[in-house]
Amino acid sequence: MRKKLIIIDLDGVITSTTDEHFSAWVLLFKKYFGIRLDSNLETYVKGVSRIKSLEILLEKSGIQVESQKIINKMAQEKNKIYRELISDFNETRLMPGVVRFLEYLRNKGLKIALGSASKNGTFLLDKLKIESFFDFIVDPSLLKSKPHPDIFLTAMNHFDLEPEECIGIEDAISGVEAIKKANMYAIGIGPEKLDRADWQIKDLSHMDYEKLEEIVEGAND
Repeated sequence: MRKKLIIIDLDGVITSTTDEHFSAWVLLFKKYFGIRLDSNLETYVKGVSRIKSLEILLEKSGIQVESQKIINKMAQEKNKIYRELISDFNETRLMPGVVRFLEYLRNKGLKIALGSASKNGTFLLDKLKIESFFDFIVDPSLLKSKPHPDIFLTAMNHFDLEPEECIGIEDAISGVEAIKKANMYAIGIGPEKLDRADWQIKDLSHMDYEKLEEIVEGAND
């Protein structure tokens, strides 16, 4: 079946905000608890929602915070720090091959959706000057975070499509798992081994457009 929709993750696929995200957590934990987060913890919060990331980091650090009000306050403060860290982002922060890839999708008549756990998706797309390529941006606020498939299913349902008509692109294990739970074709991006991806490439500058054409046209179904 021909594909009609591409659902793209943000961090690690379109741009890299991993350092800024974790730096914000480091600054937050230093302020609240006087500790420096171990850099090895970064892998546990990759592609995970803000509240879930905070819960993971608290657990890994052996810290208990009983008040949900405090949890929410910390999450909001982390986001404020993070937005300050990405305030100077521009198109130079795009990952290799992104614009060519988006232009290919647009020329093929495919719909393009942003399927990110980040609530700052619109803000970043505007900073990166590529918002005009996107037909839909999933609001993750009320959705279960990856590896739940909700983000991908929301994009699919917005266009009234079936899973077989969609492709998801992710760089994280949890993201690929979410795509497969949505019964969609999964393209993995990056050096991390993504066993469940149907196809994995280093980054979008390494895209094999002949193979992508076959996938889009349903030749590999």
